[in-house]
Amino acid sequence: MKKLILAISVLALMLAGCAKQEAKQQLADPCFVGAPSWVLNPQVEGALAAVGSAQKSKAGMQFTRDAAMANARSEITRMIEVKVNTMMKDFTQTTGVGDAETVDKVTSSVSKQIASQTLQGTQQKDIWMSPCSELYVLVVLNPTKVAELTKQQVSTSLKNDQALWQQFQAKKAQDELDAAIDKEFKQQ
Repeated sequence: MKKLILAISVLALMLAGCAKQEAKQQLADPCFVGAPSWVLNPQVEGALAAVGSAQKSKAGMQFTRDAAMANARSEITRMIEVKVNTMMKDFTQTTGVGDAETVDKVTSSVSKQIASQTLQGTQQKDIWMSPCSELYVLVVLNPTKVAELTKQQVSTSLKNDQALWQQFQAKKAQDELDAAIDKEFKQQ
């Protein structure tokens, strides 16, 4: 009798374990089965990393890849610079008195995010096609490359500022010369 109770207990535990495992598998999204860790957690040491995705298109794999790359670059842009406008409205009103009093409350929130950045030096690091025909692309932006490009842009802009300053000085000198000539003619 004890062996029968023990066998039934073991069988019940096994069935419960199988049911838990089956429930756990049903909770998992089948589109991410076999996904590399970077799909949900895009991290690359020493670089900014983002994932972009696109549904497989009849226009071809290149079109799908380009769309996924664009989405990843957009995400990197938002990491670098994002302008956020937000507005929160809150309204509370009561009507009636005593037990007949009611409270009406309305809260609304609006948020708008805009990112605009020129990206140079992004590259595809990895790619994965999900079982649901969604292409995922890991894109990285190397900070060293960004620093070099920023230095070049600052250098170019400095040269442009110097050229503008020289043009301003030349115009100023020309205006002073014109004023001096005009003054000389007026005195005669």
